Amino acid sequence: MANGNSNSEVSTHSNEESHHWADIKEAGSLTGMRIMYVLYRVFGRWIFSLIMYPVALYFVLFLGEQRRASLAYLTRHYRKNPTAWRRRPTYFHVLLHFKTFAEVILDKLLGWMIDIDESDFVLRDPEFIEAFVADERGQLIVGSHFGNLEFCRGFMQRYKVKVINVLLYDKHAGNFVRMMQKQNPDSRLNVFQVDEFDVGTILTLKEKIDAGEWVFIAGDRVPLTGLERSVTVDFFDAPAPLPIGPYMLAKALACPVKYMIAYRSSAHNNKVLLDVTPVCDRLTLSRKHKMDDIRNYAQLFASKLEEHCTAEPYQWFNFYDFWQTDETVSEKPND
Repeated sequence: MANGNSNSEVSTHSNEESHHWADIKEAGSLTGMRIMYVLYRVFGRWIFSLIMYPVALYFVLFLGEQRRASLAYLTRHYRKNPTAWRRRPTYFHVLLHFKTFAEVILDKLLGWMIDIDESDFVLRDPEFIEAFVADERGQLIVGSHFGNLEFCRGFMQRYKVKVINVLLYDKHAGNFVRMMQKQNPDSRLNVFQVDEFDVGTILTLKEKIDAGEWVFIAGDRVPLTGLERSVTVDFFDAPAPLPIGPYMLAKALACPVKYMIAYRSSAHNNKVLLDVTPVCDRLTLSRKHKMDDIRNYAQLFASKLEEHCTAEPYQWFNFYDFWQTDETVSEKPND
C-alpha cells in the first residue's frame, strides 16, 4: 500500500465526542452528488476516479469524527496484518479510504441505471451461487456496510427478476435517497425503515418470504436504541457489538438464511466479487441458551466480514466508533 507522511497513532478515552452511527449526518450536498454523476457520464470512470482525490481530501480535512474512525479501523487492520502494509496507516490512507467510499456511492447509483452484465461479477463458488439465485424459496440475506451490496441488489432486481425487500435506516442520508429516487424510482420499492419496525412489519415480511421474495438486513450496526439489543463478538482481535435483530427476524421468518458480501476486488481486475455463505435452512434458538446461539451466528458473520476486510481494507464504510471504545486518533511523534 502507498506510503503517507504523518505520524499518527491510536489513543483511547479521548475527550472527543463520539456519536451513534444514525446521528452522523451525511457528507455532501445533493448538488455535489449530481455533479459527481455528471463527471462520470462526461469523462468516464478513470477521470472520475482522479477527480475524487481532491473531493476526498476535503472530507479528510473537515470530517473529524469520520477521519478518526477511519484511521482507528485502518490501524487495527495494520496491527493484525502488518505484512500487508509498508508502514503504519496515516491520513494519506484515510484519503484513499474516503476516495473509495466516493466511488462506491457512484456504483450504488450505477447499479440502478446502467446496463450490467454477469461478466461484471466474479462469483465465489459459482455453482452454489447459481443454485441460490435459482432457488424459488424466500431468503433472509444478512449484509453489511462493507463493499457495495446495493449494486448487487440493483442487478438482481433488474436482471434476475428477484423481488428484494430491504430493512434499513437512511433518514440521515436524505440527499442520497433523493438522488437514487430521481434516477430510478424502483430503487425505493420494498424499502422498510427499521425505526418504524413493528409486528405488522414482521407479518408483511413473512408474507413476502412465503411468496419467494428476499429480505435484506444489515448485520453490522447496533440498533437505533443502543447496545441493549446486541451481542459482543471478536472483530480484529477486539470486542465489538453486533445487533441481535437479524437473528431474531430470521427465527420469526422461518426461512433460509445467507450472509452476502459484494465489493470491487483488486485481485479480480476491479470486478465485483460476490460471496454468499449459507447459514441455515431455518434458524432456531434455544430458550435456555438463546443469546449464546445468537452470539455464535454473529461471530460467524463477523469472521466472514473480517476475512474480506483483510483482503480489501478500504471497502469498510462504518465511519464511526464501531468498537464502542471511544477510540480516537491523535498525532504524536514516533518514540
